[in-house]
Amino acid sequence: MTEEPLFRVVRGTPSAEEVAAIVGALFSLAPSASAPAPARPRSRWAQSARPGRPRHWRAVAGS
Repeated sequence: MTEEPLFRVVRGTPSAEEVAAIVGALFSLAPSASAPAPARPRSRWAQSARPGRPRHWRAVAGS
């Protein structure tokens, strides 16, 4: 791999813990890979057509 590093130390000799801390801080600032879209509220009409939902609008047999 001949990619350039994302950052480099220009002064001093940081310990492994210090490098890990700065890498963690940089990754915490990065945007998340994919945020789920907010759920849209469903209307009661749309919910009534979903399988497994009670059918209150139908007449009860024997009434």
